[in-house]
Amino acid sequence: MNQTDLATAWRPSPDWSEIRLRAEVLRQTRAFFQEHDFLEVETPLLSTDTVVDAEIEPISLSCGIEGKKFFLQTSPELCMKRLLAAGGEALFQITRAFRDEECGPLHNPEFTILEWYRLGDSMQKGMDFLSDLFQSLMNTDRAIRCRYRDAFLKFTGLDPFTCEAAQFAQVATANGLAAPAQLGDDIDDWLDFLLIEMVMPHLGLEAPVILYDYPASQAALANVRAEAIPVAERFELFYQGIELANGYHELCDPHELARRTAQANAKRTQQGRRPLPDGGKLHAAMKAGLPPCTGVALGVDRLVMLAAKKKQLDEVIAFTIDRA
Repeated sequence: MNQTDLATAWRPSPDWSEIRLRAEVLRQTRAFFQEHDFLEVETPLLSTDTVVDAEIEPISLSCGIEGKKFFLQTSPELCMKRLLAAGGEALFQITRAFRDEECGPLHNPEFTILEWYRLGDSMQKGMDFLSDLFQSLMNTDRAIRCRYRDAFLKFTGLDPFTCEAAQFAQVATANGLAAPAQLGDDIDDWLDFLLIEMVMPHLGLEAPVILYDYPASQAALANVRAEAIPVAERFELFYQGIELANGYHELCDPHELARRTAQANAKRTQQGRRPLPDGGKLHAAMKAGLPPCTGVALGVDRLVMLAAKKKQLDEVIAFTIDRA
């Protein structure tokens, strides 16, 4: 960076009004959780474990300890679940998370995440709490509930539970969408692509929308409900066409955790990416007994961006990666 660039790049990109708004959102968030008897906790940013997801790439480093690799956490999920298994009941955390991903208007490799878990909550109670929180912080109407399947049928004309990749490709072409070549026959990649391109732009344009009951293949670490066609007890919040939160009625079965971890690592290997550690400590916590619970992760930077009526994260993050 030359001296001309440094003359301006040292400055934060948001105005002070946005920096103060962020502080107020954080204050109100903590007050909301304290009013609902949640305990604020802290967990490590560095761990030898990391969330194993075919689509999420963590940042790794050695920390000068020979033979050990540590990961900057993509979410505090693993350690918070270990706290739940050790006796925690209603926990929340506001922290940094890190992902090795491209930068853009809605993405920064380092970001602020709000995550919470409460024992005994069903998926319905989890959605109620998320809606109440969002309404309190953003002064919106209550969130509208919509099944994932119904949203896909409405905006793509396709049933995400039964359609094949060729049908998804046909609809993408008919709507002038240039699908990445690597999508191939992978149903989940097609679902993610069409959700972003054809469904999300319509969600939450007036009131916030919570999509729920995802295909079982989209479960990640959510429990799967046994029905004629299995359904993942997963839900996501959208507002102004932007994804803000992701929640699960949580998986508590250590054997199923091991199966999904192996499946995600197999997909990573197939894509030419490194396999990730198998989450031994979370597996041990589940074996010891992770009680039934619901958890949600919410992107604080996007929340502040929408509260400030801005379009890009660099308008509400003091120093994004290009200025850090």
